[in-house]
Amino acid sequence: MSFWEFTVDASYFIAAVLFIVGLKRMGSPRTAKSGIKWAGIGMVLATVVTLWHPAMEAGFFRYVLMLLAIGIGGAGAWYTGKKVEMTAMPQMVALYNGMGGGAAAAIALVEMYSGSAFHHGATVLTLAVVGALIGGVSFSGSLIAWAKLEGKMKKTIRLPGQQMINGGVALLTVILGIWIIASSGSAPVLVTIFFLLSLAFGVLLTNPIGGADMPVVISMYNAFTGLAVAFEGFVLGNAAMIIAGTVVGAAGTLLTLLMANGMNRSISNVLFAGFGVDDGAEAEGPEGEMKSVEAFDAAASFAYSDSLIIVPGYGLAVAQAQHKLWEFVQMLQKEHDVDVKFAIHPVAGRMPGHMNVLLAEAGVPYDLIFDLEEINAEFPNADAALVIGANDVVNPAARTDESSPIYGMPILDVDKARECYVVKRGKGTGFSGVQNALFFGDNTRMVFGDAKQVCTDLANGLKQI
Repeated sequence: MSFWEFTVDASYFIAAVLFIVGLKRMGSPRTAKSGIKWAGIGMVLATVVTLWHPAMEAGFFRYVLMLLAIGIGGAGAWYTGKKVEMTAMPQMVALYNGMGGGAAAAIALVEMYSGSAFHHGATVLTLAVVGALIGGVSFSGSLIAWAKLEGKMKKTIRLPGQQMINGGVALLTVILGIWIIASSGSAPVLVTIFFLLSLAFGVLLTNPIGGADMPVVISMYNAFTGLAVAFEGFVLGNAAMIIAGTVVGAAGTLLTLLMANGMNRSISNVLFAGFGVDDGAEAEGPEGEMKSVEAFDAAASFAYSDSLIIVPGYGLAVAQAQHKLWEFVQMLQKEHDVDVKFAIHPVAGRMPGHMNVLLAEAGVPYDLIFDLEEINAEFPNADAALVIGANDVVNPAARTDESSPIYGMPILDVDKARECYVVKRGKGTGFSGVQNALFFGDNTRMVFGDAKQVCTDLANGLKQI
């Protein structure tokens, strides 16, 4: 083994360790920021070593193109990452997932168009084809997820015989993939049709999925992208791609399963049931009347409570109310000695960890934030619960109504608190299209209005007490 080969292998090993350490630290809000930095250092190391790998022999002009691409992509990512609003974070994650899958698919296409993949045997060619398929599906599917979350696709379209169409396209794509593997030449026409079908399948698979399931879809496509990168790592013989892709694929798969379990749904149910396809539509629900109060009355109730549990939802992010909420909470803690905690459901918001990031941005200490398993037993002993912009994750119909689409889904038991206050802009059903029985509960009071303004009014109300 030459010195260069040893240096490359050692660098890839160090990069792999940094990836794993970074991912491990991302598992906790306290260490997530440092975890991202560690993984980023590993990625920079792997990129630099790959660029200067003696086997590349890319030539000066190709190096210029690669560095130019890295510069443009890096500058664009830096700018958008700095400017993105918290409400648009899920869209950005979906978009970046898609770019990763598209890049992996592009690598496979180049290898097949040039014929390189055909010269390395059936195993490498099979991995190239599978990587192109998964990467193409992730790319187009992630773009549809982005469009849905961004509001570019406001209506979910389900074609007659949707699953038959999906199955037919998937079968045809697989047949073409097998044909490519069995062919003796590069078959550029077949490769092109194969890739276009993979893109079409990603669109057809994602389009019928309702907005309520987008967090799971984003996580699933993250796993797809990781797997595609790992497969193309085998095609290129790049250990860093294999390791990074495998780690991302495994983590994304585990997260997808955990989120599906958090909704008491299977992955197949998420992909094919079409739950929440009428996003935001009015739906049948419990009969009764919502009882509303002013923010001042809610503030008075909280001020005289010993304990308060707050449940943030996507509506909090939309209103950018996290800073005003934390200001209000600090007043409760310091001036009225109220024990305040935050409860986070596994699928709160529109992407994994959305609410954790939202609260961290406002400076909420990590020891005040609890997940469902940690906090649920405390609701029956809580004097009050405050729900801001959440819907399905606090709907008691999930426990009691067998006809409800969300029946069996683990929820935050806010209805068991002595008093429950819900901040909501209107009387609609929210993102999933399922009416919430909590809003009609005897111990529930609705505080209608923009979340940021309501939080401001709550703080002003405390000043008058």
